[in-house]
Amino acid sequence: MRKNFGVKPYTYPQPVFMIASYGEDGTPDVMNAAWGGISENNELTMCLSAGHKTVKNILAKKAFTVSMADAAHVTACDYVGIVSGNKVPDKFAKAGFHAEKSQFVDAPLIAELPIAVECRLISYDERTCRMVGEIVNVSVDESVLDEEGRVDVAKAAPITFDPFNNAYIKLGEKVGNAFSDGAALK
Repeated sequence: MRKNFGVKPYTYPQPVFMIASYGEDGTPDVMNAAWGGISENNELTMCLSAGHKTVKNILAKKAFTVSMADAAHVTACDYVGIVSGNKVPDKFAKAGFHAEKSQFVDAPLIAELPIAVECRLISYDERTCRMVGEIVNVSVDESVLDEEGRVDVAKAAPITFDPFNNAYIKLGEKVGNAFSDGAALK
């Protein structure tokens, strides 16, 4: 037996993206968003409403970064999602975040979050809230790499949004091998 929830944006996993930009005065800003993902080999697409300060900044600067929220910073990551940059212009600093200038785009990296995708704005449709960014670099802090230089998901401890329960869930347990385990059914 199934329970029907109707038309809802409920899928697993939903990323917890920390979208960062610089304001016209150079002040870093960040927002929390869950509706997004890879849409092409070098594109990231998100649903972001036009009223966000971060969106206004991105439209002006044509650049942004998307960091993966992690378990160690869940409180700060949630804070920047419940407080508007239009009302709290220094919410980046109040969250305890420190900005590092990206080498690739005119947007800040969040020093505390080890994985970031650096993007140039491709398009934004205010009617649908669809923002598309060109991925120009992915940067990863060495603290979350294994001895072979690959990302160790247990060290990175990314979180996802659970829309059914309004909760954050930590990722980390390996359960299989992609592009391999299914071969057993051939």
